[in-house]
Amino acid sequence: MSSTPEGVEPSTSTVTHQPTSTAQPEPYAPRPGFKGYITDVRERLTTKDGWVGDYDFAWLCMPTLPFGKAAAISRNRRPPPFFSLNERLPLVLALICGLQHALAMLAGLITPPIIFASALNLDGETQAYMISSSLIACGILSLVQMSRLRLPGGYFLGTGLLSVVGTSFATLSTAFAIFNSMYANGTCTSTTAADGTITRDPCPDAYGMLLGTSLICSFLEMGMSFVPVRILRRIFPPLVTGTVVVLIGASLIGSSGILDWGGGSNDCSSFPTSGIFVKCPTIFAPRPLVWGSPEFIGLGFLSFVTIVITEMFGSPFLKNASIIVGLIVGCIVAGAAGYIDGSSIKTAPAITFLWVHTFKIRVYPPAILPMLAVYISLAMEAIGDITASAEVSRLEVDGPEFDSRIQGGVLSDGIGGFLSALFTVTPLSVFAQNNGVIAITRCANRGAGRICCCFLLLFGILGKISGVFLAIPNSVLGGVTTFLFASVMTSGLRVLSYIRWTRRDRFILAAAMSFGVGDLLVPGIFEHLFDGVKNPNSGLEGLFESITIVLSTPFLSAGIVATTLNLLLPVEQGENFAAPGAGLPRGAAGHEVDVEDGSGSHDEVNSVEEKKQVVH
Repeated sequence: MSSTPEGVEPSTSTVTHQPTSTAQPEPYAPRPGFKGYITDVRERLTTKDGWVGDYDFAWLCMPTLPFGKAAAISRNRRPPPFFSLNERLPLVLALICGLQHALAMLAGLITPPIIFASALNLDGETQAYMISSSLIACGILSLVQMSRLRLPGGYFLGTGLLSVVGTSFATLSTAFAIFNSMYANGTCTSTTAADGTITRDPCPDAYGMLLGTSLICSFLEMGMSFVPVRILRRIFPPLVTGTVVVLIGASLIGSSGILDWGGGSNDCSSFPTSGIFVKCPTIFAPRPLVWGSPEFIGLGFLSFVTIVITEMFGSPFLKNASIIVGLIVGCIVAGAAGYIDGSSIKTAPAITFLWVHTFKIRVYPPAILPMLAVYISLAMEAIGDITASAEVSRLEVDGPEFDSRIQGGVLSDGIGGFLSALFTVTPLSVFAQNNGVIAITRCANRGAGRICCCFLLLFGILGKISGVFLAIPNSVLGGVTTFLFASVMTSGLRVLSYIRWTRRDRFILAAAMSFGVGDLLVPGIFEHLFDGVKNPNSGLEGLFESITIVLSTPFLSAGIVATTLNLLLPVEQGENFAAPGAGLPRGAAGHEVDVEDGSGSHDEVNSVEEKKQVVH
């Protein structure tokens, strides 16, 4: 989640103040004809301008010092020029910016498959494949999203922006409820020990059912792409999307992030007295410990603090990759202390690709309603992130051309959900991370985005890289993902900060949070809702399971309540307790960020769509 509506899955980077930039590069006009194309290529490969241009690479790589003379020099350093969508981009800069986009995305791409595999107790070989397939699918479908193919009827496929896609965090929360339902009804089996400890058996078929259900539900988002954007915003205003995003982040912290920080989100967190999960992650680990041991907490805290230090002192390049820096530092210490099991690296193939491992794709009927709701949230996420991408790319965020970018982006998102299921990957959505990279590097060129896709494909095809990711200790991963999921939650709070906070808004939010937070704090409250129904037929039983899954997923239950009340409750004229101008954008640009000089944080850039929805 992101991503998530209005910037789920945000980058942790911020942009420091920048003075007036250097002169803009001359607009690039390619030479006509094949001969002109060959001449352009030769110039790019044989001239200094073609390789490095006049970009200030020192500004990009110099660390940020918050105090002293060095801090003043850093603040007054002249930033490089801004490269627009189709500007001629130096080759070295394209490689560096593409790598930054890939690194900014990486943690968000590898986390969902690791969590899915852990929830289903899948073997290491399958887990490594899931990571590789996620990277490859994101690389391929990001290329589609960055395109702008004209379709019959005046429609488009793709945004034509530097828009990348990644595995949605919204699917994670829903998948947990779906998997719990499968284990509860016997679709997936469990083993009960002599002392009563229940251990879930591996269930790859559950993942195949999730993929099959996702595949058929993707048609909803495809259909939504042809609905006018103003109607979608009226149905799903920031009051609804902000509530959903907050609960997505909060539920992921509790169901995955903190549990991994303590040693593992598998059965070891329930302190069984027998079996392989007596210690975390299992008794076969190099240094297994009881869940919540100070050693695990310390490793996770080290990764967490590394992210903070990188944000304080890191260069713009490192700030974009702060999550990866946290993982690297945590893994170095964990490896030196003997907590890393290198078997996943040894057993991972050198080269891999899609469909090396397959799953039985089937539809799980009780999951249809929840997955339809997930695709609605993905469409809202796409609208917010595409708007932010257009704004930070210095393009218009209103008018027919912008609406066509939204339409093309949502359509590409829906088609991507269909194709990703065939690629053995859960639904993808537009990521918000690249907006922060654009703001920092001052490069919105799609050439950098295509290089990013090449890096993602390379990371996915080289199977050993997936083995390295899989070897990351749970506590190190937990310290990083807790921060990542908390950033998702913070994005939701930011969305909510731009509503008017009238009595109607507060009432709707309170009603939605009653379900969402209540379900979050007492997860099993709705699991026995239909136990009193005797001998239901198969269709009715499936409906009961579907309703239970929706009610057991905090962001879905809260989102439904918020959407319903937003449509039913009348707007009371004249009731506005907010201060004059509160929640409204300052200036025509619609946000506080000075996009012309790139100052302001990435999160501020993502607030563009939130504020524009308030205005509309």
